[in-house]
Amino acid sequence: MTLNQTYDKSNSILQMHGLSHQYTEVLSRILAIDYAKHIISNNDPLYLALEDLKVSQAIPNSKESIFKLRPHVLEEISRLFDYEIPRYLRYRYTYDVYPGMKRVGNYPPLVQIEPSSICNYRCIFCYQTDERLTTKKNGHMGFMDINLFKNLIDQLEGNVEAVTLASRGEPLMNKFLPEMIAHMDGKFLAAKINTNASLLTEVLSHAILSSDLQTLVFSADAAADPLYSKLRVGGNLDRVVGNIKRFYEIKTAHYPNSRLITRVSGVHFQEDQDMNEMVEFWSQYVDQVAFVDYNPWDNVYDAKENSLLAPCSDLWRRLFVWWDGRIGPCDVDYLTTLSNELYPDISISNVWNGDTFTNLRTKHLNNQRQDLNPCSRCVLV
Repeated sequence: MTLNQTYDKSNSILQMHGLSHQYTEVLSRILAIDYAKHIISNNDPLYLALEDLKVSQAIPNSKESIFKLRPHVLEEISRLFDYEIPRYLRYRYTYDVYPGMKRVGNYPPLVQIEPSSICNYRCIFCYQTDERLTTKKNGHMGFMDINLFKNLIDQLEGNVEAVTLASRGEPLMNKFLPEMIAHMDGKFLAAKINTNASLLTEVLSHAILSSDLQTLVFSADAAADPLYSKLRVGGNLDRVVGNIKRFYEIKTAHYPNSRLITRVSGVHFQEDQDMNEMVEFWSQYVDQVAFVDYNPWDNVYDAKENSLLAPCSDLWRRLFVWWDGRIGPCDVDYLTTLSNELYPDISISNVWNGDTFTNLRTKHLNNQRQDLNPCSRCVLV
């Protein structure tokens, strides 16, 4: 049976089960790749993902450990070429399922890279309000060197699919960002930038849209003043709206075939943030609008210790590389107290499977996260 015949058969079966058109379309393409399973080992993430997808299709309300295609994942898959889907599925399975299995691969599913730890905002819920981080003499502030960035990207290529440019600071403050984006071109299937959009110029817009970046996230927590200015201290909503609107117009006029997903994402910090207002206003310029829950990372080192014992999933999901090469397990530990690893002195794979990260995972698994700071004060699992 050819690939097209397999696709047609899968599509017919799924339509008979009354699935939505989008789900049918995407899952049919995935099932069509099933013919390749005979050359994949039984413990390969792609093999496991295909098996889990079949189980979750047969049992829609199956347990959470079964791999499921959530709406935003379906959107990402729908913009891929067919030949890219196996790579994407392999990545997504390790990202979604490995943390629950407490399984560690050769590389982290996601690497988050910090082009800049410096930010032009002082959002009231952000660790940029902590002077221990922002005071220059403490050594946390700076921009990533372009050669260090390229070296890191070259090591990740072929080993990692998800790379996000963002962490403690504003990525667009790094003057080398266009060159960074260009160097990433064609190397990943889940490349993303998070930005407050205040510095999104016409030149940067073209640099982003002429690349194959998969997702661009605009951080905005409100659709009107004075709430926006209250939450995003130092920000100018009119400027941000103008920049995002111009980006939309450039994308529409000059890059009609762009596969880039644009999203406005806000931190749900207080009750007067209106999600309906956010969706109504921002949807005219972006593909998606979403809120993420607030985590009190802005004062985590000073917070009271809690009684949480559940292991943190980030230890099996992602790794952070700061602007100066320091490597950490999470950005809640924004002062980098949990790790002394430095790139490129040690490879990403060796850090991910090395003593520091292994010891952190062991303590979390053994109900000893209370022995670690800031883990003992953090509420993430």
